[in-house]
Amino acid sequence: PSRSYRGAIHWVDVHPVGSSESGHIAVKPDDPNIIYSGAVGSAPGGGGILLRYDHGTGQVRMVTVWPENYTGVDPKAMKYRFSWTFPIAFSPHDPNVLYVAGNIAFRSTDEGTTWEAISPDLTRNDPGKQEISGGPITKDGGSAEVYCTIYAFAESPHEPGVLWAGSDDGLVHVSRDAGKNWQDVTPPEIEPFTMVHTIELSPHAPATAYVAATRYKHDDSRPMLYKTNDYGATWQKITNGIPDDDVTRVVREDPGRRGLLYAGTETGVYVSLDDGESWQSMRGDLPVVPVYDLKVKDGDLVAGTHGRSFWIMDDVSPLQQVADDVAQAAAHLMRPRDTYRLLPQSGHLPARAPGTNYYLGMLGSGAASYERQMPDGTTRRVWLDAGQNPADGVVMSYYLRAEPEGEVTLRVVDSAGREAASFSSKDDGLRAKAGMSRSVWNMHYPDAEPMPGGEPDRKKSTLPQTAPLAPPGTYRVELTVDGETHTQSFDLLKDPRSSVTQEELEEQFELLVRVRDKLSETRRAVGQARRLHEQVEEWERRVEGESKVSEAAKAIKEKLSAINQDLAQDTRQGKISSMALARLNEKLVELPAVVSSTDARPTRACYDVFEDLSARVDAQLDRLREVIDTDIRSFAEMLREIEIPLVVP
Repeated sequence: PSRSYRGAIHWVDVHPVGSSESGHIAVKPDDPNIIYSGAVGSAPGGGGILLRYDHGTGQVRMVTVWPENYTGVDPKAMKYRFSWTFPIAFSPHDPNVLYVAGNIAFRSTDEGTTWEAISPDLTRNDPGKQEISGGPITKDGGSAEVYCTIYAFAESPHEPGVLWAGSDDGLVHVSRDAGKNWQDVTPPEIEPFTMVHTIELSPHAPATAYVAATRYKHDDSRPMLYKTNDYGATWQKITNGIPDDDVTRVVREDPGRRGLLYAGTETGVYVSLDDGESWQSMRGDLPVVPVYDLKVKDGDLVAGTHGRSFWIMDDVSPLQQVADDVAQAAAHLMRPRDTYRLLPQSGHLPARAPGTNYYLGMLGSGAASYERQMPDGTTRRVWLDAGQNPADGVVMSYYLRAEPEGEVTLRVVDSAGREAASFSSKDDGLRAKAGMSRSVWNMHYPDAEPMPGGEPDRKKSTLPQTAPLAPPGTYRVELTVDGETHTQSFDLLKDPRSSVTQEELEEQFELLVRVRDKLSETRRAVGQARRLHEQVEEWERRVEGESKVSEAAKAIKEKLSAINQDLAQDTRQGKISSMALARLNEKLVELPAVVSSTDARPTRACYDVFEDLSARVDAQLDRLREVIDTDIRSFAEMLREIEIPLVVP
């Protein structure tokens, strides 16, 4: 329990289901345009087809180790045996060193022009397992279904020339001299003809490696995970917590924390916080699906599944921070990862009624979706044929050992001490349950005050949000639980593709704040004028027949109505008409979209329009003050003189 990770776990589908007749791929580390791909059965030549694709030119070069056509040939007669998904890997120390493996490991230093064998046969090489596949009707004959091959291969990220290889028939070898000599270090518990599916070399310790193996083809579904801390001299089985019938194919160690492991099985994903001593499910809302590979990239956990596309668990950095002291604390706030401040992409979707479909072909994105009503009352867009983006903002994670007695709050504060955002378990749905929880700050400061007298129906509104987007900088998040406050800091990072300066972004932010504040001032005036109008109208009804009062009330109402008409559309019916005459409020509302349309200093015209609109708002505020100081004061005196009762039956 002290190592437990509990709470909501959210995966998002990021790639529609597809298929292709190919094997592994590898991207050249110093040139992402160069991609190597295995293509069994998809190109001429045979014998473990390897393609070099140049995305810059669109040209494909065949660099197969031994391009001999083996169609109909008994695998025993092949010079080299390559599996359908044979390993392809670049050296982590030299981007010009490329490895591939069949039953023998090969190395190239000239992008596949020449190949050098760097191992003997590292398989059991059992002739009885090298027959032509297929049945009496069709016989494949040495194209894809070839056995006794190297299935897993990796070079140590710590030591050049330390190479590991695992075969599909149950052997693990290591070379510590760049392939000159190889040592059989197979874990004793791995039976012959077990598939060594993955070898994971620890990013933290040179002598540590993890192996994931399977025997489901032998009707044996036991999980098989092993760990060594001495280059394979000794091994430890690490499957405690994984069901006895859940096949294991991959194990990975988090590069951000030693001993934080992830395992992919036939039914999902498991996590270990203690270097494999114990495991617990991390599936969350991931479908029950075989997970063939896992990768931690920039703090996200990426899962490659069989038949259910790619999935990503966004931001697993809180797991990197979990330790015994965290789990034993009453509450703990994780440090949010630094987040890029990115402008919303054009063509973003307006809100629509739950259950409706939406097709984006007219916006240049051929993706269909609909909105699903969630149990908490919110709506979530579900994509039918496209991936889902991660949360747009700063993910703030916190741990509660037990459900607190009082309110839980989160505050985001900038370097100047201004509150950028706040969330509460009472008012904002902030989760206050035992375990790990998340909240997302959308990187915007508070919006302008709402229009009094009823909010407009945003789903029918074309008016944009006016909450200022935060500039890059250092921010502080504060978690308060039962009177105790926990603090962490994080950075908002500038879009690395943008040439805008910090000074220009701060100028943009300050203008957005001024526009927002003027909007709030405008709306407060609208509310005040409306309340005065309603009160005067009520007193007029009470003294029906008093012509003096009626005349004074009529004059005041006309002045207040004229002020309101100049300041804003009437939203008390719950709607905003995009076709109605734009008032000062609506003109101000549109300005932030122009100011923040891109990462740049506001144009001179933006300042000029804001100053002009501000002056026109101020003129109406002066008129309102005059009505209050003169007309309302006189009206009140008149009511006192005729002694109208406060309560009229």
